[in-house]
Amino acid sequence: MSELQQRLITTPIAQLRLVASPRALVGVYFPDHRAASPPSYPEAGAHAILDLAIAELNEYFAGTRRSFTIPLEPRGTEFQRLVWAALTEIEFAGTRSYGQLAAAIGRPRAVRAVGAANARNPLSLVVPCHRVIGNDGALTGYAGGLERKRWLLAHELAHRPDAMFQLGSGF
Repeated sequence: MSELQQRLITTPIAQLRLVASPRALVGVYFPDHRAASPPSYPEAGAHAILDLAIAELNEYFAGTRRSFTIPLEPRGTEFQRLVWAALTEIEFAGTRSYGQLAAAIGRPRAVRAVGAANARNPLSLVVPCHRVIGNDGALTGYAGGLERKRWLLAHELAHRPDAMFQLGSGF
C-alpha cells in the first residue's frame, strides 16, 4: 500500500491535485497536466503536509506569499532534481531563460535537457517552472498551459513588493 495521499484544491486557475507523503509534498498537478500524470492516490483526511500546502497555496493566490516553506520531496533523476532545486532560486515575479538556468547549474550546454527536466517538474507552482522563459524572452511550454503561465507571471508582477511603484507615477 502506498504511503502517498492526495487532496484537491480549487484555485483561480484550476483545480489542483496535491500529492504528499507523511514527510513532504511530492506533487502539484493541473487537471490537464502535460507531463505524465501519476496515478490517483487515496484522498487524505487530516494530513499536516497537505494542510500546510493548501494554506500556503491559498496565501500565494491571495498575493500574500512569495515563497513556499512546505517540505518537498520531488521524485526524479539526479539531473532533474538539480534543475528543480535551481528553479526554487528564481525570485518571486522574476524570470530566467533556459540558458540562464543551464548556466546556473554549471551545465551551460544542457539547455534542452534543462527544458526537458523543467517539463517533468512534479511540483508545479511550488517549484516555479512557470518562471522559465525562452532565451528570446518569449513564453514557452508549461505543463499547465501557456494561458496559466501568463496568468501566474502577471499575478506575481501585480503582487511583488514594489508593484505600487510600477503602476505609474501619477499617484
